[in-house]
Parts: sequence; C-alpha cells; structure tokens
Amino acid sequence: MTYRKFKADYLFTGHHMMEAPSVLVTTGEGRIKAIVSPLEAGEDVEVFRGILCPGFINCHCHLELSHMKGLIAEKTGMVDFLLAVMQQRTADPDRIAQAIGEAEQDMLDHGIVAVGDICNTTDTLSRKREGNMYYHNFIEAAGFVPQAAAQRFEASREVFSQFASLYDLPVESNSMVPHAPYSVSGNLFGMITQFPGNHLLTIHNQESEEENEFMTGGTGSFLQLYRALGLDISFYRPSGKRSLAGLLPYFYSNQSLILVHNVSTREEDLRSVEESAPAGLEIYYCLCPGANRYITGMLPDIGLLVSHGCKLVLGTDSLASNHQLDLLSEIKILRQQYPQLDTETLLGWATHNGARALQLDATLGSFRKGNQPGVLLLEDTRGPQITEATRVRRIL
Repeated sequence: MTYRKFKADYLFTGHHMMEAPSVLVTTGEGRIKAIVSPLEAGEDVEVFRGILCPGFINCHCHLELSHMKGLIAEKTGMVDFLLAVMQQRTADPDRIAQAIGEAEQDMLDHGIVAVGDICNTTDTLSRKREGNMYYHNFIEAAGFVPQAAAQRFEASREVFSQFASLYDLPVESNSMVPHAPYSVSGNLFGMITQFPGNHLLTIHNQESEEENEFMTGGTGSFLQLYRALGLDISFYRPSGKRSLAGLLPYFYSNQSLILVHNVSTREEDLRSVEESAPAGLEIYYCLCPGANRYITGMLPDIGLLVSHGCKLVLGTDSLASNHQLDLLSEIKILRQQYPQLDTETLLGWATHNGARALQLDATLGSFRKGNQPGVLLLEDTRGPQITEATRVRRIL
C-alpha cells in the first residue's frame, strides 16, 4: 500500500494542536493511518510551513443562490434582504447552473469538504450528483398561513423526493426542515418535524431582534414583510415567547438541531433551552458572521454562547449575503471581533464540531485513524495562530 507523510510546523488534529513536532501518515487515498513522531516516520516526508488541519465543514449554505452574488446591497436589514431574495432569485437556468458550479469549486479551493446546504429547489441536484464533496441537503419548507400548510408541505416533499430518488445518496443525506419561526405555521412545523426519518434538522434562528419582537408581540418590521407578500395574518396570536423558546416544543428527543445565525440570542433564550428543550435533543449553534455583517452589521454574542457551553459550528450562508464561501474568512472575522478566541477553538468549530453536527464525524472532521477528512495547510500563520495574512491550501 502507498502511504503519504506530511509534516508542518504545527498539526491540528480536529480536537487540539499537537505540542510536539508530528508527522501525519495517510494512505494514498487520504485515509488516516497514524500520527507519529519524526523519528518514527522514516523517509519521504513532505514538509510544509504552517498548520496541518482536517478539511473544513460548512454547516450552513444556500448554494442555489450563488447567482445572486452582489445583487443585494449590504446592511439592508432582515426584512428588505428577505424581500430582495424573493424578488431576485429567479434567473436564467444556465446562469444559475454556472454560478453553482463556480461556487462549489470556490468552496473546494478553500478547503471545504462537506456542506449542510439549504435547498428550496432542485437547481443544485445535477452538480451534486458529480460527487465532488459531501452534502447534507436540508429541503426547506415555509408557509406562515395555517390553511396552506398541507400544500406547502407537499411542494417541499416533492423536492425532497427528487433528491432522494435522483441523487445517488442514502435518505440520511436529506432532511425536511423549517425555514424560520416567523415563516412556518404551527401546522407546518408539526408536519416537518414528524416527517419519517427526519433526525437531523436546521432552522434560521434569531437572525435579528425584529424576529423576537414579532414572535413575542406581533409587532415590528416583520409586519412589512407580510404586507409586501400580500398575506393576511390577522389570525396570528403571538405567544409572548421569544423566538427560540417558541420553537423548541416542536422538536423531539431523538432529533438533532442546528440553530443558524443566533445574532439576537440572549441569556434568557439559552436559559429556555436549558429548562425546556426536549431531553435528548442535541443542539448546535451555527455562526455565519460574514452574512450577519453583510445583512445587519451585527454579530452574535459569542462570549455568551461559549459561557453556556453551547456547541458551536461555522457556516458561510449564501453568496446573496456574503462575498465568498470561505470558512477561513469567517474565522478571521471572529478573530477580529473576539480576539480572546484562540485558533485551536476556532478550528475545532470548523472541523470536528461541524462534522458532528452533520453526523459525519465517523469519516470527516478529525485526523482520527480510519477517517478520510482531507488535509489542509494553513500558510502564513504567526506560530500556531491564524492572522489576516493566513491562506488555506488543500494538499490532499
């Protein structure tokens, strides 16, 4: 069997930064064989400057919106952003397909090996069938009017069926998921979370304080959204609960949930999770700082999330709301705003935590023996720390 041996200044395993110089040994196909000392490695060791790292896991993306890059102005706020996406997402199919291919290649070039991808259409299906990287497809359903729940659910189930039947991956690679608390009725929520085999779910959570305002009291700028859509929401009776507390009862103890954005998640929200989330419900908090900065200019309270022991992962969101699909760029934003976060922690969110959230840690996310996670090189670091100059290069 052919082996490859890699050595750099530092080696991040997916869990921690190795203190002593180490050599990563893989098969020719990239399956991890061992981590050994330089003395044990023998000859033919490939030597690099920088940090060796497993491939990145992008837990939240909208690949199908890649043709919208640069179409929406920055810092519009949530409501205007949502309306702009709905008004401008339709385009020539060839242009959509080309943009999807270019965006996927960009992710590959930036070391991303797996993606949790939101799908409202089958536009990404043909590209994903090529098998260039692993995707968990989150087939998204939305519909705030209760009477339309069955119709909205069936439309999303048709998209799900096309992924399940045409895309040569197991059912476990696809989930039916709700868009957001403000866009999914209780009836539709129940249909989604009770969908057979729906164990891994995701939802946009508290992306703005206006979401909490609407869910708590039925007021605020989200009323503009429904007026623009021509929806009569006179039926709506707000629960008096903030967004996160209101959605928790819809999920089950055998499910895993990725909460995305969390810009306006506060202490009381995390207490509601600790006190009232179904026992056994596994929750991950996905940070997409590039998109948050693009849409509202605000970032989540990372210190609060960390202090509560939240399981954190990273995403890029879409090219409608970001300048690139690059997790290293997301890490740099977090380093700028939260300098107390060390490289080891941030890389853990981008690798092992992300793989666990997408239920791929048996293969990806770490240099554990038998895994095949890809091998990245982070160049132009300052010792073991990522800087603004750091670049990522995929070497296996």
